[in-house]
Amino acid sequence: MILLEFSMSPMDKGESLSPYVSRSLDIVSKSGVPYRLTPMGTCLEGEWDEVMGVIQQCYEKMSSDCNRITCSIKIDYRKGKSGRLDSKIASIEKTLGREVNK
Repeated sequence: MILLEFSMSPMDKGESLSPYVSRSLDIVSKSGVPYRLTPMGTCLEGEWDEVMGVIQQCYEKMSSDCNRITCSIKIDYRKGKSGRLDSKIASIEKTLGREVNK
């Protein structure tokens, strides 16, 4: 299983990019892949091919009407582990002895 955090946005559409980023989130949410939206990106959890397939769909949608796109991707692979979108946070909370802002 991998956790993948990505941020993808057009560079040729001005300052307000939420209409373009929202299209990617729509693809992510319809994919069925577990995810978490953050202010600076989106985290996905799943098998390599399914998660990378979602990224490919986001890229294809964005490239349909954007001439320049920036994308950053960070991947954490851990064999045999799932549910890490929640368990990684729970581990930190347990260590701290309190909840953290989510």
